[in-house]
Amino acid sequence: MAEKVVIGSAELWHGDALHILPGLGQFDAMVSDPPYPNGEGLFVDSIAAARAVLCMNVAPIVLYFWSEIDTPTSPLPLVAKHIWHRTNVNGKIYEPALHFAADGVKRRSEIKQHAAIFDGAGPGCNEYEGHPTQKPVAVMTWLLLKAGQAERVIDPFMGSASTGVAAVRMGRQFVGIERERKYFDIACERISRAQAQGQLLPQEQKPEAVQEALL
Repeated sequence: MAEKVVIGSAELWHGDALHILPGLGQFDAMVSDPPYPNGEGLFVDSIAAARAVLCMNVAPIVLYFWSEIDTPTSPLPLVAKHIWHRTNVNGKIYEPALHFAADGVKRRSEIKQHAAIFDGAGPGCNEYEGHPTQKPVAVMTWLLLKAGQAERVIDPFMGSASTGVAAVRMGRQFVGIERERKYFDIACERISRAQAQGQLLPQEQKPEAVQEALL
């Protein structure tokens, strides 16, 4: 069983992306920050599953953060490599975001400066809500803009839903999957706030939660 929570234009799933994603159909774009090989020991037990999910052909445009020293995983051609330059951390100062597209047309790679949320010692700004690899909403907005006019966006490694908040603010349909209950609950709260602020929904509106069997 997997839990689905619907909050306005967003559909959030609590469960394993390997099992949930194949039943959700096609999307216009995938934009994500999956677990990838790193020297910090974060979520390393999920890297194999992340590779398997990223091999699924669920969208013609895919952007995700990944290690610069590892082979990209995607059935689509790599068309650009964008760089997030982290401006308020010591040590790791950038992260590459790989851009894949079914049309195979090369895009211009871009370097974008944004402050980091978390520097390994404590919160870097007021967006931080407890996820150790939380991305700024501005960074995920930047990647969503790279996806063009994509209306239906999937993030199979939602975490605390920075991609979802960005999508909601941009008026796009969002579907997110997260297996860790702690981060899923944070994601639901952040999406609820974004919907209320962006679409003038009542702050007290509660998300609709249902249990759904996987196909």
